Order: sequence, then C-alpha cells, then structure tokens
Amino acid sequence: MTTIHQDDLVQSVQEALQFISYYHPLDFIQAIGRAWEKEQSPAARDALAQILMNSRMSAEGHRPVCQDTGMVVAFVEVGMDVHWRSELSLEEMINEGVRRAYTDPDNTLRASMVAPPWGKRKNTGDNTPAIVHTRIVPGNKLKIGLAAKGGGSENKARFTVLNPSDSLVDWVLETVPGMGAGWCPPGILGLGIGGSSEKAMLLAKEALMEPVNIQELVEKGPNTPLEELRLELFEKVNALGIGAQGLGGLTTVVDVQIKDYPTHAASRPVALIPNCAATRHIDFTLDGSGPAEFTPPAPEDYPPVTWQASPDATRVNLDKITPEEVRGWKPGQRLLLSGHMLTGRDAAHKRIQELLENGQPLPRGVDFHNRFIYYVGPVDPVKGEVVGPAGPTTATRMDKFTEMMLGKLGLRGMIGKAERGPEAIESIRRHQAAYLMAVGGAAYLVSKAIRNARVVAFEDLGMEAIYEFEVKDMPVVVAVDSRGDSVHQSGPAEWRVRIQDIGKPR
Repeated sequence: MTTIHQDDLVQSVQEALQFISYYHPLDFIQAIGRAWEKEQSPAARDALAQILMNSRMSAEGHRPVCQDTGMVVAFVEVGMDVHWRSELSLEEMINEGVRRAYTDPDNTLRASMVAPPWGKRKNTGDNTPAIVHTRIVPGNKLKIGLAAKGGGSENKARFTVLNPSDSLVDWVLETVPGMGAGWCPPGILGLGIGGSSEKAMLLAKEALMEPVNIQELVEKGPNTPLEELRLELFEKVNALGIGAQGLGGLTTVVDVQIKDYPTHAASRPVALIPNCAATRHIDFTLDGSGPAEFTPPAPEDYPPVTWQASPDATRVNLDKITPEEVRGWKPGQRLLLSGHMLTGRDAAHKRIQELLENGQPLPRGVDFHNRFIYYVGPVDPVKGEVVGPAGPTTATRMDKFTEMMLGKLGLRGMIGKAERGPEAIESIRRHQAAYLMAVGGAAYLVSKAIRNARVVAFEDLGMEAIYEFEVKDMPVVVAVDSRGDSVHQSGPAEWRVRIQDIGKPR
C-alpha cells in the first residue's frame, strides 16, 4: 500500500504552479513557433514574435508569462489502495500548495480569486480556493493534473445542447467568431461532447490538458471519427482568419482537442472552452517516494525567435499628446508609447461611476483629461522590479464605461486587448478618441517598458487599484481609430478571403 504524505503533496502543488507560471508547455510553444514561421500577416506575425520572446524571457527570469496567473483547476485521480498520512483533507492540501505558490516572495503570482462571487467580491489574497475534481480509480498512486486558467479565456467558455441531427461543426464555426479575441488566440480549443450539461463542460476542460499533437495527426491521418472531427475543425476554424490576437492571419488555433461521453438519445450536449496563449498546465504522479520533480525545458528547445520594435513604428509622447495627433492614427498602425498613463479595470471603473453618480469628486491625482488609461491588473513586483508582469486585460468588459470616461472625464484613449463592441466604438468615433491594443500573452515583455509605477487610488482593490505608469517605448497597435474603424473587423475579414485564395488550385 502506498502512503502519500501531506508535505509531499503540498510541496508538489506549490512547485508545479510556480513551474507553469514561467515555463510554457514545450509542445505548445513549439507549435506557436511553427505558426510564426508560416504566418503571412505582418500584424499577426509581430504578435506571435512578442509571445515567443515573452516566453523565453519568462523562462529565463522565472516570472509569469501572463499577469493573469489564473485560477487553479486540479484534476485528481486517487488510487483505491492509497493510504494518507495527513492532518488536512485532500482539497485543503491542494489549497495549501496554491497558497504557498501564489505568495512565494521570489515569484509572487497574482491572486485573482474573489469571494463571495457576488456583492463585495473581496479578493481572497492567496488565490484560493482551487477548483478540484476528484476521481477514485484502481491502483496505488495519486495522479494530479494542474491548470492555471486565465479569466480572459475562461470567460469565453460556451455551451449548448444540440439536437442529435444538428451539425456540431456548424455550431463551432458560428460560435468561435462570436468569442472575439479576449481569449488571446492562437490557443487550443477544448470540446466536450455528450454526457450531461455539467459532464460536457468538464470534458472540455479536461481536453485542454491533452498534448498538442494535431500536426502528428495531420501527417499520419485520422483513424477514428473523433480524429476526423479534430482535423475538420482545426482546418475550418483556422480558415475563419481570426488570427493571432484577432488581428487576422493564418493561425487561430494550434490544436483542437475533444473528449466525448455517452449521452441521452434525445440530446447532444456540447461544450467549448478555449485555452489562451499562456496555456499553463502540468501533470505529475506521487507514489509515496517523495514530492514530484519537474524538469525545465532546455534553452535550445525554444523557437529561436526574437522581437524588436518595427522600424516604422511611430513614437508617441503621452505627456504631450494632442487631439490632432490621435486623429491622424490609422487602424493597424504600430506605436511606441512613452510618458505617463493611468490604469484601471472593472472594479475601478465601477467605483468611478458611483462617485460621479453621487456627485463626489475623483480621488486626488486621478485626472483622466487628455490622458490614456491602460486596462491592466499587474503582478506584484519582486527583487527590485518597478512592477511585475503587466499585460492587458480584455477591453470589452469596460465597454459600458467608455462613454462615461470619454464624455464626462475627457479621456483621450484606452489600451487593452481584444476588440471593442459597437457601443464603445461609436463612443470612440463620437469623441474622436482611439483604442490601442497591446499583445495579450506578452506580459513580462510589456512590463520591461514600464519605468515607474505607483498606486494613486483605490489601493484596497489590490491588483485592480488605479496606478500611474511611466512607460518608455511600450509597443501597441491602433485597434480602433478616431473614425471608428476597427482592425478586429477588417483584419479577419481580409484574411478569410486570403485563406480561401491560398487554398484554391492554381
């Protein structure tokens, strides 16, 4: 009989979560490298290069690849012959490992879990509790799969119950464009088919733990209907032309993984969950001999891709920005920002709205007139850093506040990731402002452009507090210009046509 010791499990969870915070799964990052090699869209190729460069920097610096270090999901298989030597329950041991991992002083990870999920939504401070799924199986070992799932991709999870005669492929192809780019493509699509509603969602999440192996399947050919479905969806989703960061391009997904389960004759439950460009997961097994060991990838295993700012990028001084300068920007134009900006996310915007509604002034030092706001919740700094990894969050969550910020507070523009909705785009057009996009999945790289950072308001909100950043040559792309033209609309539309042309016989 195998005896699993409490300290071994806690230590293994802690070290695994630290490991995946700065080491991409090698199969995934190599797939991104292959996507970069074949990409023909300049905007998508630049975004992929930033993701690859960020991955290498994070591995070398042992700092998170993304500022959203995720909620922890654990898939646990407990052998029926396992004996425990522990004072804590299984979930308590896992949560203790999470707590230690996210508060590690050498690589502090961002705590994002809030409780309760309604009302005050107070941050728990240590990213607990984890989401734990447990199965009791034959054997004498403990197997654990850990994932750190970011909110941007988790928010794009979709579920439906199709009629048995409906086309699953059609549903996926209709659903993926509606997800926008907030899940930071290119990534992986996990599908769960069958079971019940909750079983399908669990299958989809489990599918994301599978290795990236679609290219091997392309080369050998399918042997089962499920493999045929994977290949069909892989080809057709990429043919949508969404591309890296939703800018338009050849690669939207690097793999499609599917798990299925028998279901009721009248039903076909289908769940779809994407993994983002951070894609953090790992498996380990405990057999009673001690904690798990994790082997880092070798430097030569990383794609040899570096990123440098485009020589045709326009340098912008945010401290001297003029309305005329903003009106001169074009969709897809690359900018390098220097100067000062404020930050703010959902909670800060909501609090600003409440102050305005109650006729109260904004906190001292918070003046948005003719300034830019960066939608970000950074990781805490360590070892003398100005700020930790600080990549953009999904901008669409702030759409409902856009008119308030532009119309009432005089904001000149916004920086985030993914597209903007019709309401926000119309407000941008009306006020002749601009929305700029930073690359999601390049948080450590972006943080190197931040020279100073200080909290100016709402410190109690933690990572959602309002900061003032001073930046030097921060890379962004004009995503919505002052005329309301969006690169997230024009880019994919252009590349859908181009991909069709590429596939035509000559």
